[in-house]
Amino acid sequence: MRSWVRAQINYLMKNMERELFGPLVREHRIPEKKVRIVEETAELLRKYRMFAVLDLEGVPNKQFTMMRRILEDKGIVVKVVKNRLFERALRKAGVPNAEEVIKLLVNENAFVFANMNAFELKLLLDKIELPMKAPIGQKVDKEIVVPPGRTELKPGPIMSLFGRFRIPIQVREGVIWIAKEAVVARPGDVVTPELASLLDKLGIQPFYFKPKIKFAYDSGLVIPAEKLVVDVEGVRSDLGQAVFTALSVAAELALPVPEALELALHKAFIRAARLAAEAGFVTPENAELVLSEALRRAYALAARLTEAVPELKEVVGGVQAPQQPSEERKEEKEEKEEEEEKKEVKEEELAEGLAALFG
Repeated sequence: MRSWVRAQINYLMKNMERELFGPLVREHRIPEKKVRIVEETAELLRKYRMFAVLDLEGVPNKQFTMMRRILEDKGIVVKVVKNRLFERALRKAGVPNAEEVIKLLVNENAFVFANMNAFELKLLLDKIELPMKAPIGQKVDKEIVVPPGRTELKPGPIMSLFGRFRIPIQVREGVIWIAKEAVVARPGDVVTPELASLLDKLGIQPFYFKPKIKFAYDSGLVIPAEKLVVDVEGVRSDLGQAVFTALSVAAELALPVPEALELALHKAFIRAARLAAEAGFVTPENAELVLSEALRRAYALAARLTEAVPELKEVVGGVQAPQQPSEERKEEKEEKEEEEEKKEVKEEELAEGLAALFG
């Protein structure tokens, strides 16, 4: 059989096979490594009550490793997983509202798993600041200063770089010394390759890495980053006001708790002393209050009399209104102290309050 005839027959048979059975589909096997990653991530999703997604774009490896160690020391797991594998883990773990999470998975991310509420985690992440090298193209937000002193740089072509940034130098002991402090960048300037190189050689890290959270997932709820910003002073003030109000109500009701009873007894004593003063009943404890009340009434009466008899103004003019009794002053002082106490709510108490509010 001629070769061209054989080729024609093969072509016709392939066309017939395609029409009868359709295109052949190869079986796609997922690599074992990816299967293991999905399994591990799904297990983390089941184990921890919440997770947060951090932006990894432009994050140096050194600073990321340092951040991971800080968080892991607090029992928080940080894992870098590709978005596609994380999607599979979400579905495998049966996470509620998973589709809403998947929509937000873009670019390179790190996933933080924790058994705390999202607001606690955000407060914790906000406290992390790690020094880092000057990235080329980054805008400067504050002055970058080169301090005076010895460097370990040998004299050579690098001396022209110092001159470019107007850094006064001297050569002593075979190395370059910076003679005087110099400002090499001001707010709004952009870090050039030359500046980045010089700062790196001098070991100066003028920038700080702060973890950037994209969103958090807590108990089925997706919380954007902007909603996680906590007004610490505002919440502290609200909590303090709530504590003060609750204590005042408890004191009025004389609830049998030490904090309320102490205040209730003090208020009862003040009211009893005032009532005794009104009735003119004198005891060693309320003598000052009774006399003060009597003087106050006498002064009020004298003021009324001067309206009818103007000549009395010369006599009454030198009379001063009595000062508040010491018990009243003490009460006002204690009320002020209570006002101060309600402002002194610590961040730890704030986090506990948020934990109670959000489960």
